[in-house]
Amino acid sequence: MDPYKYRPSTAFDSPFWTTNSGAPVWNNNSSLTVGTRGPILLEDYHLVEKLANFDRERIPERVVHARGASAKGFFEVTHDISHLTCADFLRAPGVQTPVIVRFSTVIHERGSPETLRDPRGFAVKFYTREGNFDLVGNNFPVFFIRDGMKFPDMVHALKPNPKSHIQENWRILDFFSHHPESLHMFTFLFDDVGIPQDYRHMDGSGVNTYTLINKAGKAHYVKFHWKPTCGVKCLLDDEAVLVGGANHSHATKDLYDSIQAGNYPEWKLFIQTIDPDHEDMYDFDPLDVTKTWPEDIIPLQPVGRLVLNKNIDNFFAENEQLAFCPGIVVPGVYYSDDKLLQTRIFSYSDTQRHRLGPNYLLLPANAPKCAHHNNHHEGFMNFLHREEEVNYFPSRYDPVRHAERYPIPPQICTGKREKCVIEKENNFKQPGERYRSWAPDRQERFIKRWIDALSDPRVTHEIRSIWISYWSQADKSLGQKLASRLNVRPSM
Repeated sequence: MDPYKYRPSTAFDSPFWTTNSGAPVWNNNSSLTVGTRGPILLEDYHLVEKLANFDRERIPERVVHARGASAKGFFEVTHDISHLTCADFLRAPGVQTPVIVRFSTVIHERGSPETLRDPRGFAVKFYTREGNFDLVGNNFPVFFIRDGMKFPDMVHALKPNPKSHIQENWRILDFFSHHPESLHMFTFLFDDVGIPQDYRHMDGSGVNTYTLINKAGKAHYVKFHWKPTCGVKCLLDDEAVLVGGANHSHATKDLYDSIQAGNYPEWKLFIQTIDPDHEDMYDFDPLDVTKTWPEDIIPLQPVGRLVLNKNIDNFFAENEQLAFCPGIVVPGVYYSDDKLLQTRIFSYSDTQRHRLGPNYLLLPANAPKCAHHNNHHEGFMNFLHREEEVNYFPSRYDPVRHAERYPIPPQICTGKREKCVIEKENNFKQPGERYRSWAPDRQERFIKRWIDALSDPRVTHEIRSIWISYWSQADKSLGQKLASRLNVRPSM
């Protein structure tokens, strides 16, 4: 019998209880003891195995995006963009690709309520014929910072106080007072959309700028956008308290129940593209992740639709062990010089190797569904069956060869080594425009949330003045309203 023919399964294929090695267990209720009272014997292998497995059944939770829910489905191309990319899964309308999607909150722990004011993760893994493509994004199109150097500091500031384990506004406002590029993100986070009604009723965005390359090698910068067909809905603060009090897993339940009932969530995928040869024509840096690309100048182009029509089979295997990395792309999709994306390429795969182990891509949820071959082997938790004697390349005994060459962005990189900020920061224009686009009642709710945050007793006069100055530069009337209600003069 081939011992590798059958994969381990939790199916009820044995009429009796067994150990992990398959040995029958005649008593799964009592420990092996000396006499009826004990002590317990260390030789009780079944007891030790049971406790050891239990002790290790929780893996380290994600540093961010710990609280999440997943579902499976497909992506279908509806519009031809083959002139922009040679990606196989986007080759023609009608092409379908299996996907798994994970939605999440960002800052708080795995057991936290899903009604907290927080960005939401929106990560899609495409199982394409050319390997996996991980489009890892959020429900907001921008981010707090533009350089990954600040990412650990940003997360530390947003996380609970390491002394008290309580999230506190003074820490958040202190850190971001040094980073005015965060204003645009705060116009989303402190807006009504800061608490989505559930995962089905929220936008998704790739956030970072990627590059599409066609067969001829022509490159275009691209941003990805998911739009829910059922519309965007959010919870106002009072509503969130009621919903969260009734069920702290309301969004997970809504996603599961909707799919179970056949009410399959669907999103349309749109892209925006910029020719790198024309990037200097804008008053912002297209690779700056704190900026949106104005749709009136750079219109949305339809690409396809995402349908989630199957619930996951096991929460641990397909949610907790599910792992994403922005560095996982396919031919026809590449990175850009977006500073945040460049650091995420390393950081995400690095954290997954720490969290799940060096062979995390062998786990079924993360493994490609196409044929794959390399000489990576052994290491912790490696369950890949391997018989090859040749584990080097090249070899005349192994017929594997290089793949056909595919294009990557052709631009020439020049410049001196330096640590610096980008030239076109333009931190205040887009936040001001977004604020002015809202109805007066929406503006008022935004102002109240900022009054509450800035009223934290540990927020100093200096920090309060800096924030009023920032918001005044975004919109003069907004700054004046904040200053008046806080009784602070803008330091402009």
